[in-house]
Amino acid sequence: MREKIRFILGRIRAGRLQEMWKQTLWIYQYARHYWLIMLFYTLLGMASTVIALLTSLVSRNLVDIITGHETGQVIATFAMMIGLNVGTSFLSQISDYASSYLSMKVDAEIKTDIFSKILVTDWESLTNYHTGDLLTRWSSDASRISSGVLNFIPNTLIYIFRFVSAFIMVVYHDASFAVFAFLGMPVSLLLSRTLMNRMVNNNKRSAAMGAKMSGFNQEAFSNIQTIKAFDLIHLYIARLKQLQKEYIDMKLDFQKMSMGTSLLLSTVALIVSYASYGWGIYRVWSGAISYGTMTMFLGLSGTLTGTLHNLTSLVPSVISLTTSAGRLMDIVEMPREDYSQDDAAMAFFQAHRTEGIGLYVRDVAYAYQNGTQVFRNASLEAHPHEVVALVGPSGEGKTTMLRLILALARYQAGEAVLHSTKTIPGTATIPNEEIISSEETIPDKEIISGEETIPLSPSTRKLFSYVPQGNTMFSGTIAENMRNVKPDSTDQEIIESLQLACAWDFVSKLPDGIHSRIKERGGGLSEGQCQRLSIARALLRKSPILLLDEATSALDVATERQVLKNIMKDEYPRTCLVTTHRPTVLNVCSRVYAIRDMGCTVLSEDEIRRMIDNF
Repeated sequence: MREKIRFILGRIRAGRLQEMWKQTLWIYQYARHYWLIMLFYTLLGMASTVIALLTSLVSRNLVDIITGHETGQVIATFAMMIGLNVGTSFLSQISDYASSYLSMKVDAEIKTDIFSKILVTDWESLTNYHTGDLLTRWSSDASRISSGVLNFIPNTLIYIFRFVSAFIMVVYHDASFAVFAFLGMPVSLLLSRTLMNRMVNNNKRSAAMGAKMSGFNQEAFSNIQTIKAFDLIHLYIARLKQLQKEYIDMKLDFQKMSMGTSLLLSTVALIVSYASYGWGIYRVWSGAISYGTMTMFLGLSGTLTGTLHNLTSLVPSVISLTTSAGRLMDIVEMPREDYSQDDAAMAFFQAHRTEGIGLYVRDVAYAYQNGTQVFRNASLEAHPHEVVALVGPSGEGKTTMLRLILALARYQAGEAVLHSTKTIPGTATIPNEEIISSEETIPDKEIISGEETIPLSPSTRKLFSYVPQGNTMFSGTIAENMRNVKPDSTDQEIIESLQLACAWDFVSKLPDGIHSRIKERGGGLSEGQCQRLSIARALLRKSPILLLDEATSALDVATERQVLKNIMKDEYPRTCLVTTHRPTVLNVCSRVYAIRDMGCTVLSEDEIRRMIDNF
């Protein structure tokens, strides 16, 4: 016993129990919302226990009546036993329903909450996890928690109640039988010390291996075209077989441990059962108890032993659940994005939607988490009705700049803001609140009102439309894809956006027009067609700022130039920033920035012309 206490204290000092307690409390925050159904489930379990104990008493009386030890009504006693068994089955069905209901509700709540928290988690922190790992944590770990919530308080209370009530009944009739219920406890206690760490490690290994398998499958299915094009079929089949071998070996190791544990516990249970049976025969032979009482004791002894086994079996379940909780906590406890400026961003948009909103990036410095410096004192600006280009070699930071503007990445120095400047005819520069009436102005002059700005943050993303590199179309109809960004858009609005993006020429020829279905990742369309649909979707949103990240790379030069010209001629006061490798469209841009020496340099007309000539 002293050694056991020392072991527990050692676990406490090691922090394992504190960690498991923290994870248990995290699970409880979801389960507590369903305390009424959990209480109902607990009461059902206790009621089933009471009926089972009454059934054992009635069964004893029936056996004693039949064997002549007691007198009574056989048919009435038999009917009572049938009624109790029917009641037990009825309560069991209700209990199963309550268990399923609770499990599904908690599963849905956890998955919804985790999903929403993943979406608002700091993007840079989130990129440290593989997509397959995130998917496994969100689906498998969340489901494991929801399905095992009943293994905490409800089942613990039910098992304790069952053990205590059965123990009291045994002691009341013959205390000697109670000894057999505790014969297996020393073995369970000894096993718990040995198995606890192994169970924790096995659960972590299993979760990590599951994430690895999920990640492999997700990447393979997403890149089937590349696998086929490079004739990598045999390579990927071999990799899958290797992963499966590692998974099977890991599971077999775990199964061997489980088999050894189960065999030992089963052996102990058999010894206890036969010892109880032998003692019961002796007590009947000596005349101390009746045969009916012996059968009741044997049943109760099995209940006591089984309940103890159920209580000890909660340990691996709790370890599995807390391991899953810890994996989910790793995700949800990462830094969150700050959306506290949502109202301010919308107010800024409403105040300046007529004249448009521009963009200033001043002296921004940024380095990756690994310390690699990308920008140092980088500055650029873009204004309504402008198409501003950002050029530079691949890997020099064009996409990173757009991520900084979208507040997906956080710069370490400088500032980046949205701005709007209202102008009216006049003679001098004055603040907004001092704008003079039209009677006091001079027509051939201009007054610039006070410039209003708002810092870029996650809240300002609602003022952007973004077309990233690659194919970003979803399965469904073209209209459904368009309405993802503006659910209330009319068919005519969709068509107008398609026309601006030079996509209506091919969409109009499809059998069902904008209601034609496309496959996952735009299957059935060319890359250029998918890019034009992505641009149309961004234009449909009518955001004041449009970011195009190599979004015209799959278009021919003429179409690319026409799309940009359409954007510039559009009456909507849109600010457009485009990154490109191809300089052939730069002469239609208002301004061109080149990424050089970790900064952004405005190119002169001569430099732009040389870039075009040398392309």
